[in-house]
Amino acid sequence: MAIRKLLIANRGEIAVRIIRAARELGIRTVQVHSAADAEMLAVKMADEAVNIGPPHAARSYLSIENILKAAQSTGADAVHPGYGFLAENAGFADAVESAGLVFVGPKGDAIRVMGDKVAARVAAEAAGVPVVPGSNGRVDDPEQAKAIALAVGFPVMIKAAAGGGGRGIRIAHDMTEFETLMPQASAEAKAAFGDGGLYIEKVIERARHIEVQILGDGKRAIHCFERECSLQRRRQKVWEEAPSALLPQSVREKLCTSAVALAEAVSYRGAGTLEYLYDDATRHFYFIEMNTRIQVEHPVTEMITGIDLVREMIRIAGGEQLSIRQEDVKMQGHAIEVRINAEDPGKNFMPSPGTVAGLRIPGGPGTRFDTMLYDGYQVPPFYDSLLGKLIVWDETRAAAIARMARALAELEVHGLSTTKPLHQLLVADESVGRADFHTRWLEPWLEANAHRLKT
Repeated sequence: MAIRKLLIANRGEIAVRIIRAARELGIRTVQVHSAADAEMLAVKMADEAVNIGPPHAARSYLSIENILKAAQSTGADAVHPGYGFLAENAGFADAVESAGLVFVGPKGDAIRVMGDKVAARVAAEAAGVPVVPGSNGRVDDPEQAKAIALAVGFPVMIKAAAGGGGRGIRIAHDMTEFETLMPQASAEAKAAFGDGGLYIEKVIERARHIEVQILGDGKRAIHCFERECSLQRRRQKVWEEAPSALLPQSVREKLCTSAVALAEAVSYRGAGTLEYLYDDATRHFYFIEMNTRIQVEHPVTEMITGIDLVREMIRIAGGEQLSIRQEDVKMQGHAIEVRINAEDPGKNFMPSPGTVAGLRIPGGPGTRFDTMLYDGYQVPPFYDSLLGKLIVWDETRAAAIARMARALAELEVHGLSTTKPLHQLLVADESVGRADFHTRWLEPWLEANAHRLKT
């Protein structure tokens, strides 16, 4: 292993996850943190910690200069970006490598191609991967955009070319809405990602969100099967599972094969996820984008394959070739992950930062809780509300749902509101039990069940 000291340029539960993987590889760790995060669990766990700025992310976790100074002052020889913040910033990847350090992720050029949704779409088409009908590139001219929308047919989705997390996206059902929403989407994308570029896609009604986990070493790639992330609120994933319950095996094989072909076409290095929309009615799938980083929901893939994805991406970054052959990747059982956020679902998901006044973490077979919490920890109000991820595995999907219900009943986080009540309703819902949902299912369900979330 060429990496001896790894700096984690992130925070929260993913920082804890990376520290654990590094420690198993015999690698020392450096945890950077803002002034607001001086007491977070990752700071306590790492071998060293460096304050890189005030609470505002722009002056700490998004400051490339401050992160590189921390790496140089501590003698770190590699940087892991986690997810969010600078994880999909090609300039950051370039800066890390220009400083003589190892970036634990793809090369900057691969991020530029696959991190830009328009460029990724072009690359997918070149690799023979089907894409959603829409514009062939960025659309800057409003008249051209209108013509494309009319040709594709309403409803259409106006999407930011850069970034992710549901920002810079609007759905227009007619031309009047389109003319109103296009400048809004551009302004939001500009504010969030510094890039107001847009493109247009046809809305696939009642689509499922299916994504394929891949690992690549820059030459060869493999897939670790798929996850389904169709339960979403405001395009933010709420519940993820692996494998997809209703995906036919013939489609699964084509989907996963296409993901590997695209990853190899761009010489992808590290862990990445290719996201697709799947139409149950036609059994067609369409590539929509690639996340050039580790995903929040990666644990469900680890649970069904037994592959430690974070450890593998560190090994690859350290110069090792991909040691896993495709035929060695086996899928067993079913895994489900729910996101436990510091939000009150009974008050329209109002943020609920505060001090943890008591914590009980579920145990038992096939149960995992990836978190940054400890008793007495003060959750800061400045960042994403994710507190942890409750993950379960069992031999069948029905058994996994039952196990999730048990684990949720055991989970206790006192002192602040969490999204646990939402997930307790979901595990008991008949439609969820049948996997009878799609990407636009959850929000109407939330409206219909709002009164139950207030109890």
